[in-house]
Amino acid sequence: MSPLISVIIPCYNLGAYIDETIQSVLAQTVQDFEILVVDDGSTDVHTANLLASASWPRTQVFRTPNGGLARARNTLIQRSSGRFLCALDADDKLHPQYFEKALAAFEVAPDLTFVSTRLQMFGEQALVFPENLRCDLPTLLTDCPIFSAALVRRDAAVSIGGYDETMTDGNEDWDFWITLLEKGYRGVILPDILFYYRRRSGSLCDTCTTGQTHLRLVEYLTRKHEQSFHAHLEEALLSKDCRLQEQVRASWHVQQEIDEHLGPSIARRRAELSILREALENVQRKEGRASDTSLATLRAEYDRAIKEIGDLRTSKSWKITAPLRAVYSALHALRGRTP
Repeated sequence: MSPLISVIIPCYNLGAYIDETIQSVLAQTVQDFEILVVDDGSTDVHTANLLASASWPRTQVFRTPNGGLARARNTLIQRSSGRFLCALDADDKLHPQYFEKALAAFEVAPDLTFVSTRLQMFGEQALVFPENLRCDLPTLLTDCPIFSAALVRRDAAVSIGGYDETMTDGNEDWDFWITLLEKGYRGVILPDILFYYRRRSGSLCDTCTTGQTHLRLVEYLTRKHEQSFHAHLEEALLSKDCRLQEQVRASWHVQQEIDEHLGPSIARRRAELSILREALENVQRKEGRASDTSLATLRAEYDRAIKEIGDLRTSKSWKITAPLRAVYSALHALRGRTP
């Protein structure tokens, strides 16, 4: 008998996390599922060995040459047999009641195609997302509030050809949800926090939301869904403007915090560093060759000051607020005033 849900998990060099991910599936209050994992050509020996010898219950593991996340998901969709799909990344986790509550939403509204929920980030960030639970087409044209593991009807996913395999740098899930909505399908975002999204440096999320890669992906989405953007241009622009204002306000407050706390600390350390550098140069200039003791003391103080500046610059708060500081600076220059 076919399972109700097929959980599809592509894995590329994420052996450190995948057991935790699979355990979150096995802990579901609804147990009518299969788990399909594909090793997408992992180069990490630990990941490759782990998946080659894996023995999780109700789990099949396949291996393919590396082709990217979209292709790996499509490979597993072809092998799946469940009525619903859950495209779970190999480093994320599900709340134990995720399947139960998502399936209940389908029972209440049988015309739904997908069910998402709010998510809790963990790891390098601890945000709850999204605040706005809308997931209609105009909303999706400006933002993606639906996570990739939202429960979706398999026949609908197959009808649109699965994921766009040309999108190897990310946002393939965003494109997937837009395409479903363009075809007349609809979904819902539950207010419950039932999904845990791991934020870590070097993830595909970092790639697709940074610099020229992000701009190129947005341009691709705009061109691919040009008719939808034309039809909903006014709503999309208004939505973008609201989000822009929110970013400006948030960035301004972050900048204030930096100016009041981190900025003065760095300034003090830089002043100390300047004094130490001058003292070191004076000793070397006057004595020609400084005594080992005095030189070692000055070098130790110099190294300490350098380290403290580095620690401030690499602190979690400084790194997390870096994008907001960049946005603030750009918008402040553009607008010519403080919000």
